[in-house]
Amino acid sequence: MIRAAALTLLASIPACQADETVARYGAAGRVWELQTLNGTAFPARATLEFEAGGPVSGFAPCNRFTTTNTVPYPWFELTPIAATRTACPDLESEAAYLEAMARMTQSEVRQGTLFLRNDEDEELVFTTTD
Repeated sequence: MIRAAALTLLASIPACQADETVARYGAAGRVWELQTLNGTAFPARATLEFEAGGPVSGFAPCNRFTTTNTVPYPWFELTPIAATRTACPDLESEAAYLEAMARMTQSEVRQGTLFLRNDEDEELVFTTTD
């Protein structure tokens, strides 16, 4: 009986922990639109949305995608990205966007701007009007 109660308590601990992902630090509840990839204006529309606890989704130029941010802010690490498979003229831009996002390791939210970066000096810059 005590063992079952202890297991129930242990199972509930992750649900009680506070969200420490980028969502909690100003990214949640907004649609972020990609402006630049490595300092160059992004030629198509690409978005990013964060939910509390780590789920991330958005629209690459051709397809919707989903993934999860698995580390606390300011770190950024995504699980494998799952995307629909619709063809369009912007597939090259889409591949560049999704591949770059998968390489990002740091995040920063500052005054309506989201920065995703890594140690190789790559950077994605997003803005929001929300």
